[in-house]
Amino acid sequence: MRLEILPVPGIGHVTEGDDLAALIGGAAPWLRDGDVLVVTSKIVSKAEGRLVDVPADGPDRQAARDEVLASETVRVVASRGPTRIVQTRHGFVMAAAGIDASNVDKTRLVLLPEDPDASARALRAGLRARHGVNVAVIISDTMGRPWRNGLTDVALGVAGMDAIRDHRGEVDPYGNELVLTQMAVVDELAGAGELIKGKCDQMPVAVIRGYLTAGQDDDGEGARVLVRDASMDLFSLGTAEARAAGLAEAAHLPDRPGEARPDPATVAAAIASVIDVVAPGTVFTQVVDDDVRAGLVHTVPGWPERATGLVLCSPPTPVGPVQLVRFGTDVQRLRTALAAHHVPSQLLPPPPATTAAASLAL
Repeated sequence: MRLEILPVPGIGHVTEGDDLAALIGGAAPWLRDGDVLVVTSKIVSKAEGRLVDVPADGPDRQAARDEVLASETVRVVASRGPTRIVQTRHGFVMAAAGIDASNVDKTRLVLLPEDPDASARALRAGLRARHGVNVAVIISDTMGRPWRNGLTDVALGVAGMDAIRDHRGEVDPYGNELVLTQMAVVDELAGAGELIKGKCDQMPVAVIRGYLTAGQDDDGEGARVLVRDASMDLFSLGTAEARAAGLAEAAHLPDRPGEARPDPATVAAAIASVIDVVAPGTVFTQVVDDDVRAGLVHTVPGWPERATGLVLCSPPTPVGPVQLVRFGTDVQRLRTALAAHHVPSQLLPPPPATTAAASLAL
């Protein structure tokens, strides 16, 4: 396969209502069937009027930007300082919902196209109607990547070709059947186009020639097939956000443990999963003896008379037959672990301040 990446100069400034098919076709009369156009999403957004007015500077600008970001966000995935990684209504997970302030007047922000796949289909149809060429169209934008420095362009929308090349069921040269390999070829082509387009060269369109041998009759499924289903997402939240969600769920666990005594092995497994994190060196004692339980009821205000199960113990706070650990906010992390092991738990009301202890009963 021999690929060429060709720039499309001369498109100029794009404003709301502009006909992109006319602009691109006029700037590239040499287009031919099977070419792949990689079009920067920003000019698509500008032509479609996806801009908002904001102050040029000052605190009001940041407040306006935050308001726009909130309107474009369906879920906050992670945040650190001013940085927000969010999921957009399209399903894309990206910084600041793709809102961009570059290559646009300082009093405006550019949003992502409302429906990038629809934008790609419309542009493809316009080029065919105006210029009689059967091309594929990729709408691209820049994204960061988890665990990798640097940015790269990816496909937000596509028409006229498949977004994924599926190798599953094929056999490699060594005789191994491929069972998982699915290549996001439109992302690869978007990145290739960016090598020509650049960020400061005012070259919003590139043409990749040689990847397709001929134009495809139908538009295809679009780039929506690249969005991973939430049920398959192993990294749907940032670490801090996942922890906060777990604690929030733990705070709403059932208050009563039920009549059945938890399996001691299950309890031990749950405790082991967090002991080194939340309370290194802590001793855990099972409350099964009637005399021990009676001593706890007498010693610790609020200890339930029927509670049977776990006492969190650690020196040096003696309170009678056993010693209770000062667990603070980490007690919810323990409850979360217990819930993960399907162990019902009951968080007791904290004792008075004069009793330097906190307790958890199963």
